[in-house]
Amino acid sequence: MVSADTRSVVVDRQSAQTPVDAASTLEQLLAVRASYRAFTPEPVPELTIRRILETAQLTASWCNSQSWQVAITRGAGTERLRDALYGAASTGATETTDIPFPREYRGVHRDRRRESGFQLYNALGIERGDRARQQEQALQNFTFFGAPHIAIIHTDEALGTYGAVDCGGYVSNFLTAAAAHGVGTVAQAALAMYPNILRRELDLGEDRTIVCGISFGFPDVEHASNSYRTTRAPIGEIVEWIDN
Repeated sequence: MVSADTRSVVVDRQSAQTPVDAASTLEQLLAVRASYRAFTPEPVPELTIRRILETAQLTASWCNSQSWQVAITRGAGTERLRDALYGAASTGATETTDIPFPREYRGVHRDRRRESGFQLYNALGIERGDRARQQEQALQNFTFFGAPHIAIIHTDEALGTYGAVDCGGYVSNFLTAAAAHGVGTVAQAALAMYPNILRRELDLGEDRTIVCGISFGFPDVEHASNSYRTTRAPIGEIVEWIDN
C-alpha cells in the first residue's frame, strides 16, 4: 500500500476519468523530454523520485508480469558506482553484455544515428575525425554526465526478450514521468557494457539481466551538450497502411 504522504499518482482504474486535455498534455511532455548530457550536482528530492517511480510503475507489461527491477543510487552510492564504471571504461576493460548490442546500424538507422552523433559533436565543438575528443566524450557516459542519481534497470533472465521489452516500456515511462517533474534524464545502453561490475556493486544475482541505465537529476541547461534536440522521422516514413 502506498502511504498518503507520497501523494501517489496510482489511480483507481475503475473510477478514473480521462482529462479532456490528456492528449495535449502527453504530446507536450513527449515534446519537451530530451536526453541530457550534463547535470547539476543537486540531488533530486526523494519524494519527487518516488512520484516518478509510482507513475512508471503503471507501465503495461506482458501478462502483467511487471518484469522490471530498479536499483537507484544516491550520494556515496552514486560516487562508488561512478568510480567503478569509469575506472573500467577508461582502461579499456571489456565485458560481454547480457543483451547483445545491434550487429550493425544500416540504412536509415545508420543515418539517424550519425545525425544524432554529429549534432552532439557540433554542439561541443568536436571536429569530425577527432577520435581523441570523441573517445573522451564517450567516456562521459561512465561519469553519468555528472548526474547525482543512476537507475539501473534489470530483469529476470528467464523472461528473455519479453522481459527486456517490458523494461523498454518502463524506461520510456520513467523518462516521461521525470520530464513532468522537471527532472532531466538520459537512458544509457553504455552502462550495460559492464554487467559484472553492476552485479557486484549493486549486489545483484547472476539470474539478473542488465538492460540499461538511466542517469537523472536536474539538467545543466547552460551546458553546450544540452543545446540541441534530435529530429523525428515523419509518420509517412514509419507507418504503412494496409487497406486490403
